[in-house]
Amino acid sequence: MEVANPIYDSVFKFLMEDDRVARTILSALLKKAVTSVEMRPHEYSNTKKEPVSMFRIDFAANVRQADGTEQLTLIELQKSWMPSEVLHFRQYLGVQYESERNMSADGYSLPMVAVYLLGHKVGDIEEPVIYVHNEPCDYDGNVVTKGMPDPFVSSLTHESIIVQIPRLRGKINNRLDEVLSIFDQSQTNADTNEHTIFIDEDRYPEDDAEMQRILRRLLMAAVSSDIRQDMNVEDEYYSYLEQKETEVMMKEKIIAQQDEEISQQKEQLSQQKEQLSQKDAQLSQQKEQLSQKDAQLKASIKMLLDAKLSPENVAESLGIDVADISAITETDS
Repeated sequence: MEVANPIYDSVFKFLMEDDRVARTILSALLKKAVTSVEMRPHEYSNTKKEPVSMFRIDFAANVRQADGTEQLTLIELQKSWMPSEVLHFRQYLGVQYESERNMSADGYSLPMVAVYLLGHKVGDIEEPVIYVHNEPCDYDGNVVTKGMPDPFVSSLTHESIIVQIPRLRGKINNRLDEVLSIFDQSQTNADTNEHTIFIDEDRYPEDDAEMQRILRRLLMAAVSSDIRQDMNVEDEYYSYLEQKETEVMMKEKIIAQQDEEISQQKEQLSQQKEQLSQKDAQLSQQKEQLSQKDAQLKASIKMLLDAKLSPENVAESLGIDVADISAITETDS
């Protein structure tokens, strides 16, 4: 079956606008039953408006807990293709923490789970899905259980789920693997375009109504001319981003090379300055030595002249010209 590729924002948005599909995907991610879900007004970074390669959806979901009770939980879902969005992720979460609509009637923040769907790998982490839990601990690292969960503590922390889409490959081992398999980019046809993926229907039981609904929803997106046009716009946008990123990288490389050349030139100038300084020191030493020799010669000439030797005899004794004796004695006087 050829269906629309949900890695595209337009397709994913269309997919998650279906209440039942949203509950299926969120339940698989949270590993808890989401009994109801409401898509809140959100900031959708479509490719026609936003300069940032990020897609966001906010959900208010009733999540069934282990004890059977239901808890209203905020799910901040953010999806990005580019690997440089950490600051934007943090800024967006900051906005959610500040929003009064995310406060309960008793003045505490609603529990929050941040879900990141990434179109790139995170360092050397090989696990396709990473759960980041916040546990209250005492000084010795022991988990505090008495009085927990506490709304005050929950208001100041949140859990995170990070999905590395490029690592979604291999067998289906659990419900989450099954749900996320629709994002497996190894199923695209790179020879044509990446707007669609080829899904093996036999991998999903016919009596699994939830997965069948997801597949039908993606099939509907595949035949929608509006969504296909949106995917074309996304391709152009991300191509533009990649081009700009390449240009920035090239400029940074050139700047780095120039900095290296300037550093080498500075090092050469420093070496030349050091060499000149050494030469100046040598010349100074030579000048000092010549000055000492002149003083010694003058002293010798004076001593010999005082001993009543003729200038000729002094010149012969010291191996110098008679004219030099006159010049030296005149300079000394």
